[in-house]
Amino acid sequence: MPKIVMLERENVGDDLDLSMFDELGELTVYARTLPEEIPERIRDAEIVILNKMPMNEATLKDAKNLRLLCVTATGTDNVDIPYCESRGIQVKNVKGYSTASVVQHTFAMFFYLYEKLPYYDKYVKDGLYTECPIFTHFAEVFHELEGKIWGIVGLGEIGKKVASVASAFGCKVIYYSTSGKNNCPEYQQASFEELLQTADVISIHAPLNDVTRNLFTYESFRKMKPEAYLVNVGRGPIVNTEDLYRALEENLIAGAALDVLEKEPMDPANPLLKIKDSKKLLITPHIAWATREARQRLMEGVYRNIKES
Repeated sequence: MPKIVMLERENVGDDLDLSMFDELGELTVYARTLPEEIPERIRDAEIVILNKMPMNEATLKDAKNLRLLCVTATGTDNVDIPYCESRGIQVKNVKGYSTASVVQHTFAMFFYLYEKLPYYDKYVKDGLYTECPIFTHFAEVFHELEGKIWGIVGLGEIGKKVASVASAFGCKVIYYSTSGKNNCPEYQQASFEELLQTADVISIHAPLNDVTRNLFTYESFRKMKPEAYLVNVGRGPIVNTEDLYRALEENLIAGAALDVLEKEPMDPANPLLKIKDSKKLLITPHIAWATREARQRLMEGVYRNIKES
């Protein structure tokens, strides 16, 4: 049976059932792997399952039996594709497994900020509601989403699903195509400038490339409505961290919800750590993709990739 090595079990969770792989080969699982440990661990492997580990000549040259790399993600930026092609090593990723999960998290983060839920939760748990002279309390004003403009950066599979949900909430959806190639007649296409100036909510679902890196800068935030919110579930470097910190401190926008950061895990020097107001800033540790269902679909996709290879 072929030897299969999984290098980064922790990156997909230890709560998943991997018994399906038993029929495919002899599976060796490592919870985590350092780059310098890769050559020895995969030396005799025919198939390697990886997530973030670098796959290049330095790490792969001694793996003489290697024929397949299975990436437990959609992106393959960490894989030297030309080198793998020169060796005849197949590279397979998994697409579409996290769409429902990311869309759900997009709206969960947005509503947490938009309805001032941190404030109201604290108000009740601090015992203040028990002292309230009337049945309600609305010191923090919030608004209906219906009738607002939801702007989307990156109208791919996830972006389109977010657009559909936003429409169901009664929003007018506009989108900015970062590639310039996306033309979806169902929604209004806008320039980046128009998106910034008119949207009440902007959610980012674009890949990271030369066009999108540092797309959102201080000048971008200056053009947004002061009551607007930003949600980034795309890639961290699309938003300039220092500029976002400055924009939030100056109240140029109402708030930001981030699931991705320029550096992950988070840099202790990240200025956003200084913002303690959870009505203004919400950061989650890159979990939008990670519902259990999505992670199980991911591993099932890897299983299919191996079985069909």
